[in-house]
Amino acid sequence: MAFPGATAERDAADYVLTGAPLDATTTFQPGARFGPERVRRFAATYDDYDRRTDRLFSDLGVHDAGDVPAWDAVDDYLDHLTAELRAATIDDAVPLLMGGEHTVTWAGVRATDPDVLVAVDAHLDLRDAYDGNPLNHACVVRRCLDGYGSVAAAADVDADAAADTDEYPTVDEVVVLGARTGSPTEWERADAPDVTVVAPEDVTDWTDAFDGVGDRDIYLSVDIDGADPGFAPGTGTMEPFGLSPREMRDAVRAVAPHCVGVDAVEVNDRDDGQAAALAGKLLREAVYAHADAR
Repeated sequence: MAFPGATAERDAADYVLTGAPLDATTTFQPGARFGPERVRRFAATYDDYDRRTDRLFSDLGVHDAGDVPAWDAVDDYLDHLTAELRAATIDDAVPLLMGGEHTVTWAGVRATDPDVLVAVDAHLDLRDAYDGNPLNHACVVRRCLDGYGSVAAAADVDADAAADTDEYPTVDEVVVLGARTGSPTEWERADAPDVTVVAPEDVTDWTDAFDGVGDRDIYLSVDIDGADPGFAPGTGTMEPFGLSPREMRDAVRAVAPHCVGVDAVEVNDRDDGQAAALAGKLLREAVYAHADAR
């Protein structure tokens, strides 16, 4: 099943949607492998027309490229996924990525080479490694900032492979919207000048004041656990006191016009479709906002 309204042919697409059903490092409730299929399914009821922008989604040049099937070797999978997403950027299309666990965001960042990562997330995801694994979903923001080679030796990763991986770009700055938990070392890393953490209660003020980051490019990652679990319980690591869907929508609308890539991740199959429905709606909002700004 294709994402509803994603009717453009690949060679004519302005946006290329790709599913990345990686579910290798989930630390609590697995099932993120079902995320792309569920997002497509629960987006099926949405009207094609958007009143705010006066546009039809099916007119916006979105192509659904299907899923990139995952396997256990996360580093190899991320390399392959990066190449798939980079193919869209070579054709001047904006990659849209559906996870899968949050680790896939590093492939999106490597493919699009943004200056800034804006992540909607309950967690900081700034760990250098989790259970000895630097490619755990809890480390993805740290990888986007600091790369991979610095922790490869501790994780028994081949040094040459780590050096090759470090050739991929990292971001200069990260903004985490809605974060409300992290380890002491993560909060210490978050105190550095290249990280901004916006607490859930401050996200609306941040959104209202946001007007881009100058001439720098942004990659937007929406971890569905940024929402309060009362709105989106179908995710791997629920964290109370989160954002409302409307707060997430407004942030996506504000950031998307400045984006070179967007993803929605960490949807699983452990609810009645609430998380998938929200993720699908936020992806559509990102496309409407980006296309309207164009």
